[in-house]
Amino acid sequence: MNNNNEEYLISKGYSYFTFSLLFLVYMFNYIDRLVVVSFFPFLKRDWGLSDAECGMLVSTVYWSIIAFSIPASVIVDRWSRRKSISIMVLLWSMATGLCAFTKNFVQLFSLRSLVGIGEAGFAPGGTALISALFPLKKRAMAMGIWNASIPLGSAFGMVLGGVMAEHFGWRYAFAIAALPGFIIGLLFLKIKDYKTVDLVKTRPDGQEKIRMKYRDIMHEFISTPSLILTYFAFAGNTFVTTALLSWLPTYFYRIEHLSMDKASMKASLVLLLAIIGSPLGGFIADTWIKKRSNARLVFSSLSSLITALVLFIAFYFLKGKVQYMVLLVGGVSATAFVPAAAAVTQDVVHAGLRAVSYSLCAIVQNLLGSSTGPVVVGMLSDRYGIHAALTVVPLFALIASFLYFVGSFFYDADMAKVEKIKLGVEE
Repeated sequence: MNNNNEEYLISKGYSYFTFSLLFLVYMFNYIDRLVVVSFFPFLKRDWGLSDAECGMLVSTVYWSIIAFSIPASVIVDRWSRRKSISIMVLLWSMATGLCAFTKNFVQLFSLRSLVGIGEAGFAPGGTALISALFPLKKRAMAMGIWNASIPLGSAFGMVLGGVMAEHFGWRYAFAIAALPGFIIGLLFLKIKDYKTVDLVKTRPDGQEKIRMKYRDIMHEFISTPSLILTYFAFAGNTFVTTALLSWLPTYFYRIEHLSMDKASMKASLVLLLAIIGSPLGGFIADTWIKKRSNARLVFSSLSSLITALVLFIAFYFLKGKVQYMVLLVGGVSATAFVPAAAAVTQDVVHAGLRAVSYSLCAIVQNLLGSSTGPVVVGMLSDRYGIHAALTVVPLFALIASFLYFVGSFFYDADMAKVEKIKLGVEE
C-alpha cells in the first residue's frame, strides 16, 4: 500500500502498535536525557560544580547529537529504521547505566556525551517512520501524540532523579533509568519497516526517473525556504523548552526554598502539561490545514508568540502561586508547535530524505537551541541569579514566531515541488 492522503502504509492496527513502541522509546529517551537535572544541587555539593558545568551535563548530549545526527540519519534512511533504532536505544541505555559508576565531572561528562551519540539518530528515524506509517492529513496529530512522550519522559526523569537522589543517592537513579531501554530496544527488532526509498527524481520532461546526485540532494534542502526557516525557528523554541527542562527544578529550589524532590515535582507538573499542548497542537494544525494549506507554519507562529508572552509575564511580573498558574499555561503552549513544525520537515522533502531532513533540523535546533539553552541560562545564573536568567528565555520563542510566520509564505510553493513517491513494506 502507499502512503497517500487517505491510506495507511501497513494497517491501522499495526501502525498504532509500532507507534506505541516509538512512544515508549522516546519517553525513555528523555528520562535518560533529563534525569541528571535533579542532581544539580547534589553534584554541586559532592564535586563543587558551577551552574555552567551542571548545564554542560545536559548540553553535551545535544552536542553529540549535533556531531552524529547526519551520519546516523543517513544510516536510517539508506539501511533500516528498525535495526538502527534498536541499536541506538541499547547504546544510550548502556551509557546511562554506566553513569552510576562515575567518580568525577570528566567521567560523567564523557558518558553523557555517549548518551547523545546513541540518541543522535532516533528522532530522525522515528519521525521518518511515523511519516510513512500515517496518512499525510493525520501526520501532525501523530507527531503531536508522539512528542507528548517528551514532557512525559522529562517529568518522570525529574521526579525519579529528585526522589532517588534525595532518599537513596543520585547514582541509583541512573541505574534504574537505564533498565527499560534494554527491553524496548530488543523488542523494536520485531517491528515491520518500510522499504528503503530509492533516491530518484522525475526528469524535467516527466518521461522517466533518474538517480539523484549529491548536488540534487543539496538542492532539495537549500531551495526550500519554508524548510530552512522551520529549522531555525525550531532552534528558538528548543532553547526555551530545554532551558526550562534544565533549570525549573533549581529555580523552585532556590527561589521558594523547597527540597529538591519537591522542587522537581513542582517543575515536572509544568512540563508534564505539554502532554496536552503537543497533541492539541497537532489536532489544531491537522484540522486547520483542511481550510488553510500553510496552517502548520501559521499555527507554529501563533503558538510560539503565545509562549513568549506567557513566560515573560510569569517571570518578569509575577511570583508565588499566581506565577505558577501562569507557568502551567506556558507548559501547555511551549510544545504546541512541535507536531506541526516536525510535520513540515517531512512534508516538503523527498520521501527518501525524511530522516536526513529531520537530522538537519536536529543539528540546527541542538546547536543553536537545546545545547545553548542550559549553558547560557547557567552562565547568566552564575552572574545575575536564576530568576534574571529565566526572564531572558521568552525572547527566543518570539524569534521563533517570526521565523515560522515568514516561512508560511513559502510552504505552498515548496509542497508543489516535492517528488511523488509510493512507499512499500519491507519483507
